[in-house]
Amino acid sequence: MRAFFALLGFEIRLSFRRGADAMIVVGFFVLTVVLFPFGVGNDTVLLARIAPGLVWVTALLAAMLALDRLFLTDFEDGSLDQLLLSEIPLELAVLAKAAAHWITTGLPLILAAPVLALILNMNGAGFFHLALSLALGTPTLTLIGTIGAALTLDTRRGGVLISLLVLPLYIPVLIFGAAVVTAAIDGIDASTRIMALGGFLLAALALAPLATATALRQAAR
Repeated sequence: MRAFFALLGFEIRLSFRRGADAMIVVGFFVLTVVLFPFGVGNDTVLLARIAPGLVWVTALLAAMLALDRLFLTDFEDGSLDQLLLSEIPLELAVLAKAAAHWITTGLPLILAAPVLALILNMNGAGFFHLALSLALGTPTLTLIGTIGAALTLDTRRGGVLISLLVLPLYIPVLIFGAAVVTAAIDGIDASTRIMALGGFLLAALALAPLATATALRQAAR
């Protein structure tokens, strides 16, 4: 675990040093949500009704923006070979890189979401559940995204291929994530939907590092 936290800290520092990926993700998320009311108009009732789904769809699309570079730099500069030869299991290294990616890109989305929901005139009863659903859902999106990033590592136009690979797997997370917020706004018990999101996260934590590590070993050969 000491090696895991050392790698996690290194990846976080490296992400903040580059900075571009996190800024692009957050900037896309904020600008898309802010610009949407200009296209729909000043119908506050309509904006409030579509706010949960809109925030979730935008967060999902934003989460995919930096996935193609998740392992690309390591692949190009030889760091991936060092990870394969290091004493830390590759699955644990994948988990550390996914955690660092989520901290620098997913966590800012969670912090910005309630403010953007306010712009969309969303009912205040859904703010907590919006943040909670994103806190459970965005790590799942990142973990699933690592599989796509690893599978397309040695191909051209990897970003497009990643989208085609991971979007079908993202749909259940999107459905239940938006449903949690909608249920909270409507005064319906959202515990079942929250547990479903938690189940998706646990499944991704168990399976995604294994699948990603296998794909990385194939790409490194």
